[in-house]
Amino acid sequence: CGERMSDEALQREYEQIGARIRNARIERKMSQAELAAKANISLPHISSIELGKTKMLLSTFTRVIEALQVSADSILRANVPTVTSIYANEIAELFEDCTPSELESLKAIIKNLKTTMRNNQNNQ
Repeated sequence: CGERMSDEALQREYEQIGARIRNARIERKMSQAELAAKANISLPHISSIELGKTKMLLSTFTRVIEALQVSADSILRANVPTVTSIYANEIAELFEDCTPSELESLKAIIKNLKTTMRNNQNNQ
């Protein structure tokens, strides 16, 4: 038997899933309205999902991830080692044909972007 999550832990889980949905949407330069239209969900419902204020049906979740073109694992279990390794492999593939100069530039950009993202997360 699995352990039952407390209401607080479950709420945090919904908030984290909502935040990952919001991040995926922003990465794709989509507005909430665009996501709502693509997923055939109302705009207020998308907002509630992103804020972790609502429990979504599996059919709703499926429409959201299909509209975002992301894997369910990346939204539900972003810190799972297999998901992390998938990202690492995809990133490595992006760099395969780069010159040393391009790699150096990309490394600097990624380093700055990572710092900015973490600073933004800490300020929220």
